[in-house]
Amino acid sequence: MFGPTLTILALAVLAMVFFGGLAYVLLFSRVESENMAGKRIEAVRDRTKAAADRRTAVDQTARRKGIQDAMKELEAKQKALADRTTSPPLSLRLTQAGLKWSKRTFFVFSAVCGVVFALASLFVKAHVLVAAAAFFVGLFGFPRWFIAFRRKRRIKQFTEELPNAVDVIVRGIKSGLPLGDCLRIIANEARDPVRSEFRAIIETQALGVPIGDACQKLFERVPVQEANFFGIVILIQQKAGGNLSETLGNLSKVLRERRKMRAKIAAVSMEAKASAAIIGSLPVIVTGIVYLTSPKYISILFTTTVGNVILAGSLIYMFIGVMVMRKMINFEI
Repeated sequence: MFGPTLTILALAVLAMVFFGGLAYVLLFSRVESENMAGKRIEAVRDRTKAAADRRTAVDQTARRKGIQDAMKELEAKQKALADRTTSPPLSLRLTQAGLKWSKRTFFVFSAVCGVVFALASLFVKAHVLVAAAAFFVGLFGFPRWFIAFRRKRRIKQFTEELPNAVDVIVRGIKSGLPLGDCLRIIANEARDPVRSEFRAIIETQALGVPIGDACQKLFERVPVQEANFFGIVILIQQKAGGNLSETLGNLSKVLRERRKMRAKIAAVSMEAKASAAIIGSLPVIVTGIVYLTSPKYISILFTTTVGNVILAGSLIYMFIGVMVMRKMINFEI
């Protein structure tokens, strides 16, 4: 009825169906168990992911709460530090100037300066009132100017060297060193005054003070925002955790940008400073030239009472003008 080709094709189809059904009967249980195992694995994976997400959310909440608590504590400390650094006591000003003087030493230095200034004015045969004014300047003016000059120079040196010290700390932390060892490296190898200040941090930490609080005290000895930023970063990291190397790396960039901005401001204000210097020094230069060319003409200012009063009033007005010009050209960031 059917040809041999069609018969062979039908037998082949029947054989394929037979062996397929036989394989399905024999392998059904194994395939089903594998499907069930896959479903169980997927369910376990989903539960693990959900638990990890919950732990991450809890960790983030705890870290956020820790940061908030640290910020509240830091805000209270910042208020106390601001009050202390706005009008620091004499002992703190001596420390900020890098001088290991006691109050008694400062007072002795002030008295010696007053006597020296008075004797120098009497040596040039100035009036008694001029000698008294010179004694006043030497007793109260020059010592405080000297402390302010040393303090300003030391702060400038600190701000120039601090970014390099922060970079050393970042590289040390990335290489696996703990923060304490990085601070010791700065305390031994950096330039002053950064070296002495970080040495003070190490000594304070050795007394049992937490490293965050020890770094926060740096702002008392060096009252600049750079030191304040460094103390805040270390304190928050110790309270709330986080990637310290990345945070300090960002801080280093901020410090270097502030230094660039300060240099730009100095360059822009240089013309105004030069003009103020010329205006402030012009009366002194003219007085000296007149004294050299016509000493009898100007000697009346030094030999008569009226001349001394006029000279004192001129100096006072010059001082006021210099202070006003200094305030106008003094830019801070």
